[in-house]
Order: sequence, then structure tokens, then C-alpha cells
Amino acid sequence: MLAALAVIAAPVEEVGHVELLEKLETNIEKLHPAERRELFPLYSIGAKCARNPKRRGCPPAEANQPMMKLSDAIGTKGPVKALEMLALNDDLNTVVSSDNMCTRRHAMARAAGLAAGLALASVNAPAFAAETKMVKMGADSGQLVFVPDEIKICKGDSVTWVNNKGGPHNVVFDEDAIPAGVSQESISMDDQLGEEGETFTKKFDTAGKYAYYCEPHRGAGMNANLIVD
Repeated sequence: MLAALAVIAAPVEEVGHVELLEKLETNIEKLHPAERRELFPLYSIGAKCARNPKRRGCPPAEANQPMMKLSDAIGTKGPVKALEMLALNDDLNTVVSSDNMCTRRHAMARAAGLAAGLALASVNAPAFAAETKMVKMGADSGQLVFVPDEIKICKGDSVTWVNNKGGPHNVVFDEDAIPAGVSQESISMDDQLGEEGETFTKKFDTAGKYAYYCEPHRGAGMNANLIVD
């Protein structure tokens, strides 16, 4: 349990944003289910009182609330506003309890940002937790395939296709195998990538399953799937 808290407590300069999220998730996965449920009750009483000041057992509200320090509980440095403390606690509990990969990832990103001293406005920005995944067009061996041929991303994420081997290649989405309301033309490539290393990037905001192919090599089986959660 202390290991999971230690990850959040680590200065962002020493750990790094992405590594911080990976270590947090790894440490939480190692915990016994009972420990997971009890991992982040740090501000549960404070959270309830903040939402309902008249709740039985809550202290009287004061006009000027003092700044709280996250170091009081988990050893980070610097003052953190009470609202950010509650948001951090909510995010950590979401990381533990949610079964949805994207929900957990966004909560972890927010928690890491808050622990690093970022403001709520920053961690709530739509693009804050967004990621970009890479797909090779043509295997290193020269096989006419997408690598990987299926990926899963979250809404708001992007995919970058890299022309690797066996080009020219392109990305054309099957208009009969994409979510309703999504324009096939708007997400497909107009041209082909001829030079190795050339890229095509597209952001996806609509959840669902997408099927696509390389037009010049569709007959060779160069097809793939994208799942947006």
C-alpha cells in the first residue's frame, strides 16, 4: 500500500509523467482487493463535509479556509487547495474501483497532474490525458500488414500511421464499418505515403469500432481495426 502512495508522492522531475502513471497502476494491481478498497480514504470525511457542510460530525465552516498540504498525508511538497485535494482523492478512488480502461487512465493522469502541483483547470482540459498510438504500415519483414492490426484507444486520442515497408500505403476507412455519424472521407487519407517514415495522424472523438484498409494492398489482406472507447 505504501508503494502505491510513494509513486504519487515522488516529485515529477524524478519520475516523469508517463512513468508515474505506469508505476501507479502497477502498484495498485499488486494490492489485495481489500487493500484497494481502503487505499484512498484519505479525505473521505473532508470530502463529505465539503459537499454537505451541515452533515453531522462536520466542523463549522470558516470564512477563510487554510491551505492544506498534500504532504500531511502522502509526503508531497507545497500547498494544495482543498478543492484539488478532494479531486485528487476522487481520482485515486476511481483508479482503484473503475473497470473501464479509459476511465482509469484519465483518473490516473489527473491524479498525477494534481500531485505534481498542476491546477484543476489544467488537469480538466480535454487534451490533458490524450495519447497518440503508432501503427506501422508494412511489417519490418516487408509483409503487407498493419502492425498492430487492432488497437484500442480512448475518445480524444490520436493514431499515427507510419509508412514502414512495402509502400506506397494509405489508410481508408470502410464506410459500412464505422460509427454512425462519422464521415468516412474526413478520417481517411486522400493520398498515399510513398517514402518510408512518412506519417498520417488522425484524432478520434467518437466511440465505436472502425475497420480500415490499405487501398493498394487490400487484396493482399492489409486490413485492420480500431476500437475507440
